[in-house]
Amino acid sequence: MRVLWLWPSKECPPAGIEVRPQNDHADRLGAVITVAALSPSLDITYVVDQLRLGEIHRPTEVHRVAGGKSLNLARAATAVGAPVQTIALLGGSTGDFLESELRREGIGVRRVDSPTETRTCVSIGSAAGHELTELYPYAPAIPDAAWQEFRRVFAEELSAADGWLAINGSVPDGPPADALAALTRLAIDAGLEVAIDSHGPALAGVLEARPQLIKVNRYEAAELLGRDPDRAEVAELAKIISARTGGSVIITDGRAGAVFCSVEAGTVRAELPADVSGHYPVGSGDSFLGGWLAATDRGADPADALRLATGCGAANALIPGPGLLDRRTARQIADRTVLSRLS
Repeated sequence: MRVLWLWPSKECPPAGIEVRPQNDHADRLGAVITVAALSPSLDITYVVDQLRLGEIHRPTEVHRVAGGKSLNLARAATAVGAPVQTIALLGGSTGDFLESELRREGIGVRRVDSPTETRTCVSIGSAAGHELTELYPYAPAIPDAAWQEFRRVFAEELSAADGWLAINGSVPDGPPADALAALTRLAIDAGLEVAIDSHGPALAGVLEARPQLIKVNRYEAAELLGRDPDRAEVAELAKIISARTGGSVIITDGRAGAVFCSVEAGTVRAELPADVSGHYPVGSGDSFLGGWLAATDRGADPADALRLATGCGAANALIPGPGLLDRRTARQIADRTVLSRLS
């Protein structure tokens, strides 16, 4: 089994340990990006030679990370130099592990205790067929007392924050139906810019709160607007959503790239280099948004932010483990990303 460690570059790792180069955070600039994590998880990725149902498997690689969409975003943004502070609902020994992992990675954590153990999600990658099998339990319901404490801590953190707030992922059972919209309004009223990546009723309910950025994939956008995802034109979907919120919209579309739309900048498509393809897409959308926020936080225009976001999403798919990416690889892909103006 191959075990990957992060090891300081000036020290020698133990014999037999493969080193993953650490990301260099010396270029961090800009305001702290605040990330709200309502449904975090311990994400475990097993890599096996070939997955066969009903048989015992001996993984060749095992990767454990503090996951869930929000924490994947936080890790990716940190990898490309952004300072990040998370507000995370964490429970039990699993929550303890996630908190320690985030701190080890240089990500700020304001923990809100949950009486329920933080969930564990598992992905199994087959090296032979490049297939990924995912076991993702729903996030546990949030008791009312924990939700009220989360809101209190959230408001307290916002009072000292500036820049971007990101909320991505599902809202577990328990909080009111308008929970996502309520958090969005709190952040906007506190002077922050808000980025939302969600789906279903929570996403529909947040439109009237008018967040500065909505980032979804083709299927989530089509669901929001009641369209057929296989027939819908992504650029058209982006324009409709942008018109409703008055803000920016990004729709990712797998290997087809992504479309950005705003009233000020128009509509732009980003296309991946043809020779870039990864086998571990879990967390790529989160990494995309992390790259976008990191670039925008440093003052990049939409075109440059779209390039870095595309590079981060693609780089994530090259490495097992969601939100894990190499900064240099992400920037190399970003430099080769092709942008075309649609309107």
